Amino acid sequence: MKKPIENQTRIILDSIADGVFTVDLDWKVTSFNKAAEKITGIKKQEALGRHCWEVFKASICEQQCSLRQTIESGQPIVNQSIFILNPQGDRIPISISTAILNDHNGNIIGGAETFRDLSVVEALRKELAGQHTFFDIISKNREMQRLFGMLELVSESDTTVLLEGESGTGKELFAKAIHSLSHRKKGPMITVNCGAIPDTLLESELFGYKAGAFTDAKRDKPGRLALAENGTLFLDEIGDISQLLQVRLLRVLQDQVYEPLGSTKSEKANVRIVTATNKNLEELVKKGLFREDLYYRINIVKLVLPPLRERKEDVPLLTEHFLRRFNRLRGKEIQGPAPEVMSVLMSYDFPGNIRELENIIEYTTVVCKNHLIGIEHLPETLHRHPKNKIITAPPAENAGKSSFDDMEKSFIYEALKKNNWSRTLTAAQMGIHPTTLWRKIKRFELNIPKQNGRTRSTKIP
Repeated sequence: MKKPIENQTRIILDSIADGVFTVDLDWKVTSFNKAAEKITGIKKQEALGRHCWEVFKASICEQQCSLRQTIESGQPIVNQSIFILNPQGDRIPISISTAILNDHNGNIIGGAETFRDLSVVEALRKELAGQHTFFDIISKNREMQRLFGMLELVSESDTTVLLEGESGTGKELFAKAIHSLSHRKKGPMITVNCGAIPDTLLESELFGYKAGAFTDAKRDKPGRLALAENGTLFLDEIGDISQLLQVRLLRVLQDQVYEPLGSTKSEKANVRIVTATNKNLEELVKKGLFREDLYYRINIVKLVLPPLRERKEDVPLLTEHFLRRFNRLRGKEIQGPAPEVMSVLMSYDFPGNIRELENIIEYTTVVCKNHLIGIEHLPETLHRHPKNKIITAPPAENAGKSSFDDMEKSFIYEALKKNNWSRTLTAAQMGIHPTTLWRKIKRFELNIPKQNGRTRSTKIP
């Protein structure tokens, strides 16, 4: 009687689209269905009798085995995303669920794990992400998409470009994109941070010097202009250079020639110059701190990069991007931020822009020991200082006892109001599912206008 039951069980397991395998208490594989063979690329006879970690070589096998956690705690795990390695060494994304196996007397005899191939989902996610990626610049913001189009046009010529934007908005990434798209892409790209080098050294760094130009000049040294020959010279924080150096740079832009320190012979500069600043150069010109003629030389094409607070729709994209990077660096499998964490990030103004968001995500991956980033994993500076209040919307009634729920409630209401009460648009902006947003609306008892206009109340109960 036992044999027919086993055959029936095998037939049922082989008909399931998800991979299924079981192990005994020695962690040796006791069953392996056809879907498991297809997903892993490993034949059933090769898997049976071997330790499960030898078969799957998963990212969690060594330290965070989900099946072991289930057997030891008695708690099943549902839909945990991990990677396994196939025989060719390729990483396969899968979603796993675990359960305990008991005998007729209730004794634990092993464990069972089901897993689903997420390769198609992962490929689709990458394809969608690729639509919002331009030479490592990630954005679906309309203004950023316009700038992407401008980059392709600008890169076709050797026109000097001025990139303006606050610190941390990605000016260097734009400069690299301009170089990579240009006919000079096979040449070098040399970066000079004008604000980080003392003015007395910056001149020799840019133009180089000849032996004997000064006391310690024992031999000729080429400057950054010479090193960038046939390529691109990126002058970051150009608003910080002195007026004397501005005069010398102006000659390079006008005549494409310069003299190294201690030289009487002019040298040709075959470079494309891209500049960047976090200052308002027009204001500096009016104050006499920046030469007007140089300003107009570098301001042939000006691209103004919007700060992150003006492109909040990019916060979920950038968060996912940074999380994947730090997961790889630290060997972690953090799936993402909890919905309330994304609400916090979406409501924060990021004075440090993308660089600050990157630092925040790096911090969370250091302190988070779970598979989901919670509020407790965020840096204290997001909550502590009055200038860094997470929610800037007007507080609801009884704000004297303001809690995170009060702030989240107020934020959700203001976000809905800004999006003309569209739950779909608001959920997308917050980086959460519309159903999650609907549950929050019900939990907070938000009284919002109906789309048909019959209800116009805007009171938050």
